[in-house]
Amino acid sequence: MSDWGPILVTVILFVMLTPGLLFQLPGRQRYVEFGNFQTSAVSVMVHSLLYFSLVCVFLLALKIHIYIA
Repeated sequence: MSDWGPILVTVILFVMLTPGLLFQLPGRQRYVEFGNFQTSAVSVMVHSLLYFSLVCVFLLALKIHIYIA
């Protein structure tokens, strides 16, 4: 059996935390902007740190495993 947990968690988080897709933190005019499809270097760094911390929480602390037979 193969463990699909890490793959699914990283893909879902990558799509959800893409800067400008769902939200952008920090935004260009406001602190948080939703669905503007724009990005900046600061926003990429913030979203990278969020991504890394959430991946660590889900994969190392919660140990999410999904087995598909």
